[in-house]
Formats: sequence, C-alpha cells, structure tokens
Amino acid sequence: MDKEVVLITGGTGLVGKVLKPMLETAGYQVIMLSRSVKNNQSYLWDIEKKFIDKEAIVKCDHLIHLAGSGIADKSWTDKRKKEIINSRTDSSELLLQYFQQQGRAIKTVVAASAVGFYGSVTGEKIYTEADENGKGFLAETCVLWEKATQKLANISERLVQLRIGIVLDKNGGALKKLAQPVYFYAGAALGSGKQYMPWIHVYDLCNMILFAIQNKQLSGVFNAVSSSHTNNEEFTKAIGSVLHRPVFLPAVPAFVLKMFLGEMSQMVLEGSKISNEKIKKAGFKFRYDKVDDALKAIYQNN
Repeated sequence: MDKEVVLITGGTGLVGKVLKPMLETAGYQVIMLSRSVKNNQSYLWDIEKKFIDKEAIVKCDHLIHLAGSGIADKSWTDKRKKEIINSRTDSSELLLQYFQQQGRAIKTVVAASAVGFYGSVTGEKIYTEADENGKGFLAETCVLWEKATQKLANISERLVQLRIGIVLDKNGGALKKLAQPVYFYAGAALGSGKQYMPWIHVYDLCNMILFAIQNKQLSGVFNAVSSSHTNNEEFTKAIGSVLHRPVFLPAVPAFVLKMFLGEMSQMVLEGSKISNEKIKKAGFKFRYDKVDDALKAIYQNN
C-alpha cells in the first residue's frame, strides 16, 4: 500500500524541521515546496513568479501550510508590513490556483495562523476561538491570512486552522532571543512584565498537526497554545531557574523598547490569555502544559 503524501510549505523553518521526521515516523511520505530544490523530497515554488512544480500538487494527499515571512525578523516599515501580509495571502492564493488547475482534491489542509488574531491586549479575559478579531497590525495580518487560507477548503475535505502561540524550541525562534540575556546574567522582565505569553512546545505543535491529519472529525479553528497562562515576568524567571541564572535586574522600561522597536514593541509589551479547551475537548493531549516542564525538556534533554 502506497504511503499518503504530506506536502509542507515553510518546511525548512523551526517547526518543519521537527515535523518532518515525526510525520515520517507516523508512516507518511513528506515532500516540501522550497525556493531551491536540494533533494528529491523538495519541489520548486516561487510566489512572486506565481510558479509551483505541478508534480508536488499531483502527489499531495495532505497539505500543511506554514509559509510566511517572519513577523519579528525586520522593523515594521510600511514596505515590510506589506511583505508580511503578502507572503501569507499570496502563497495561499497560488496554492489554490494550482490545485484547481490540476483538478486535485485532497484530504486535509492544516494551515497556520497566530494568536495575534485576538490583538495585543493584556488583561484577565481568556480568549476562545469564538471571539472576534482584535485591532492592530498583528490582528489585521491574521484576519487576512485566515481569509486566504480558508479558501483552501474548496480543494480539501477538511481544513484545520491553528492559531499558534510562541513556539518554544532551543534552536531558534523567540525562546533563543529571550534566553540569551538570561544566560549572560542580564535577564529582566519587559515593560510591566504582566503581559501574557501564550506559548506551545514545538513537539506539542507538531503532534497537534499530526493529530489534525489523523483525526478525520477535526475541522475549523483551534488555538495552539498550552494551558499555562504565563506572564513575561514568570516566563523570564522560569528561564533563569532552568539555566541556573538569577533574574534580579529591574524590568526594561516600556519606553526604551518602544524607542528601539517602534510599533513592533507591542509584540513584547502586550499579550493575552488564550484558551486551548477546544482542542483538548477534541481529544488532543499535551505533553508539555507547564512552562517549567517545557523549558526543562528543552534545555536539559538536548
């Protein structure tokens, strides 16, 4: 019996590197769309030139759509904001076009979004998938992102949209940046330190994507975050504890972060509580649901 084929976009990033071997262990054949072809598992695509190697489309049984320019990679100039949005919407529209041209209907689409959908608001409200979108650039981006990816429901039996929190992994992403000053005895909370940081261990996120493919009853929007409502001060101290470093410096003032980061400072100065009850009720079980356990697994098992 032939293996089902999973096609990943954005597969060379933080999540894809963990996800690919997990899918292969589960019995799937994994192929990727890439801007450069390095082996027989990767196929060329060029969003600007509106090109995808048709062979990847023809082979695909399940699509995992993770592609998108990094939100925090560069300053939010008007040009960069447009790039961030277009990298998400244009890639989805191109995929839809190619699947429709090939008359290809697939079993599952798992598409990334982000908890930024709810806006950047610090408070005690716990946001669920039933809540409307918030305000600001992050929310605007996620709304346009989801509108584009939801069109992929036209070429699939099911579409699962994951609103992802901060992905914790030792080898990159936000954790590496947050842990570096702590490691060098310069760890400090940011701003008030009371802003929440919805997070998920990279293993749990990848396992959730696998769960979405294998659970044929699953469809719709789900928050991909742990149950732990951890604020920035607590998170910083948890990093210090696992790295055996004291966190004693005063918090970095909000005005300093705004001066250096501009509008992008909202990413670190504000944050909401996000519920994961919907995915748990669907049967998903987290391995790392407490921040201390997640950080210990990351730093002590690597």
